[in-house]
Amino acid sequence: MDNHNLMSTQTLPLQTTRLSEIVSYDPGTGEEIGRAPLSSPEEVRQAVARAREAQPAWARLSYRERGRVVLKARKLMLAARDEVALLVSKETGKPLAEALSMEVVPTLDTMHYFAHASEALLRPQKIDIGQYGLMGRSSRLVFKPLGVIGIISPWNFPLATPADEIVMALMAGNAVVLKPSELTPLIALKIGEIFDRAGLPAGLLEILTGDGTTGAALIDARVDKIMFTGSVATGKRVAEAAAKYLTPVVLELGGKDPMIVLEDADLKNAARGAVWGAFANSGQACASVERCYVQESIAGKFIELIVKETRALKQGLGTEKSVDVGAMTNERQRAIVEEHVSDAVQRGATVLTGGRRGAKPEGFFYEPTVLTDVDHSMTIMRDETFGPVLPVMTFKTDDEAINFANDSVFGLTASVWTKNIARGQKLAERIEAGTVMVNEVVYTHGIAQTPWGGVKDSGYGRTHGRMGLLELVTPKHIHVNRISFLPDLWWFRYDPSATKLFGGLATHFTTGSILKTALLLPQMLRRLFERRF
Repeated sequence: MDNHNLMSTQTLPLQTTRLSEIVSYDPGTGEEIGRAPLSSPEEVRQAVARAREAQPAWARLSYRERGRVVLKARKLMLAARDEVALLVSKETGKPLAEALSMEVVPTLDTMHYFAHASEALLRPQKIDIGQYGLMGRSSRLVFKPLGVIGIISPWNFPLATPADEIVMALMAGNAVVLKPSELTPLIALKIGEIFDRAGLPAGLLEILTGDGTTGAALIDARVDKIMFTGSVATGKRVAEAAAKYLTPVVLELGGKDPMIVLEDADLKNAARGAVWGAFANSGQACASVERCYVQESIAGKFIELIVKETRALKQGLGTEKSVDVGAMTNERQRAIVEEHVSDAVQRGATVLTGGRRGAKPEGFFYEPTVLTDVDHSMTIMRDETFGPVLPVMTFKTDDEAINFANDSVFGLTASVWTKNIARGQKLAERIEAGTVMVNEVVYTHGIAQTPWGGVKDSGYGRTHGRMGLLELVTPKHIHVNRISFLPDLWWFRYDPSATKLFGGLATHFTTGSILKTALLLPQMLRRLFERRF
């Protein structure tokens, strides 16, 4: 995801800061939607202090009590779904249908799931400690909230990304301070309003709209963890800034996600999946299909299908009826798309459809574009494009397809398309990515139960699912010795018999075999008796 809202404010024709506020514009029309405060570093420190003061009482509540608040917020969001979807559409440019399907629906699902499942997901765990258990010992893990979670969220999914992380953090017993992108501040304020109306105690969710200085100040305010979604370059700066305070971070960064279409795939469905995966949200998703590899024997038919599907798409304002592809969210990102396509064409790529700005000059439109005759020397196949472009390349063998897929610094998601599920699963295991789908694209971010995150330059850590919830707690190990009247064998004093016993432990106890350890029982009893009396 391309998001540069931490260290420096983007300079865009339609996005500026004015005194103590930021202005939100509709990227499809250029019209002003509203304004939000530009939070100062001092206001950030005060917000974190309020969150830290409010968090302990919230953590003492039961999961059921926390869940009631989240479910009340869910009820309010559901009642306001059309209003919320319209605001998402206006701030991002995406069609209303996508605002509902890719933002509102996953958020409501996540709220329902974690409100009901968090207690079970964070239930204390007994640890099997082997033979130590026969000595009256036991160990278990309990999970405690971290404290204050700082969320720096992107502009491409301004509802689903922060709202999901807010819900998980709150259910784990934390307070949250959210810094949204300066391009989409109004959605964040709406999230805060909904939770406030749901009765969330003051201080537990602080919304800090602002620019890059606001994000930097959030890290300097010493929150207990940072959840960042954005570009690789900005993610590295986040990690570097957080390292000064040893603040842990979860980084969900860019993607250059490959789609592999095998010769036995259902071509019509694979083509439809490729077109949706590449052009949904105008291609502005970290999990968008940015590289498509098709087996050469079926490439002609497959390309014909995707071109036909692409040309049938309707592009226009996201608020208009039956629009499939809306405006891109900002001019800077559209310029990157143009640079990538131009570079590819200069190097020999062929534009089969699209390849230019949309017909509406007042908005940030770029036509859905299909490219062929591409290779890995081109920027379009190496750097994150983050726009409505689908480059298609052929391969001969499965091994070649895997090599192409793994030839990237990114590793967020990938997909394999085949009717042979066993073959698809085997290939999926060979692809270097956090999530690999068989006959699916993009959407697993919307499944609350499954983890989300990548490898390589796509970042580290996870959100969603149990793994995501565990990012928001600290595991505490509790160890108990129920035989409180006996000293441990390894305590002082170290006489010759002790040295002999320790040697026996090295030989026998460490094998994990009770029978072998039993050979040491006379020595162990003698030492216990001597130390006890």
